Amino acid sequence: MAKEIELGSYGQFCPVAMAAEIVCSRWTMLVLRELISGSTRFNDLRRGVPRMSPTLLSKRLKELKEAGVIAEHKTDQPGIVEYKLTPAGEELRDVVMTLGTWGQRWIESSLSLKNLDPTLLMWDMRRNLMPKPLPPRRCNIHFRYRDLNSRNLWWLVVDTSSVDLCAIDPGYDVDLYINASLRSMTAVWMGISTLKAEIDAGKIVLTGDKQVSGSMHQWLGLSPFAKLDRNVA
Repeated sequence: MAKEIELGSYGQFCPVAMAAEIVCSRWTMLVLRELISGSTRFNDLRRGVPRMSPTLLSKRLKELKEAGVIAEHKTDQPGIVEYKLTPAGEELRDVVMTLGTWGQRWIESSLSLKNLDPTLLMWDMRRNLMPKPLPPRRCNIHFRYRDLNSRNLWWLVVDTSSVDLCAIDPGYDVDLYINASLRSMTAVWMGISTLKAEIDAGKIVLTGDKQVSGSMHQWLGLSPFAKLDRNVA
């Protein structure tokens, strides 16, 4: 009698099938996206996949470690480890980026903008923000998403060499207030719209330091896929 196929296995020797068993389980590609984007610690990975339960994230990290895609490294802090891509994991970088390129080009923008998430958007903006165009001092940038009832207030605290994201008022003087709809800010970040277009339409309102507001189009790091030509409306 043939051996029963393991649960979750395609039961095929094809390399595509074997690879898919590792990377195509739910949430795994998003965990890989976060690792490729530079997140190494559990809590940072969680911020990139805020709707993924901690238990499932732990399970996926264990699976990726067993598959040789990531390795676990101890830190100087007791009980804190970092997860880093192995050479096998690094080879998946092009796979993840190609999938993102396909999604940006071929998935309708109206569908993309149905999946709005302020936590993910702010985390993405935080790690892509470019401090250099800002004044060489600490800058506190306050976001308010007027179409949300909760999770609508965020702060990006930018120093010359670091960017911190806060969901609680950090207590610093605010340099720039940004009042926006979540859809508009997401559209700008994804390259579906432009900052100028959303400001001109009154959907994003900037109040505060003129140097900080005037250079927003420079310091606001966009999605790595934002500049791609789209093949759909």
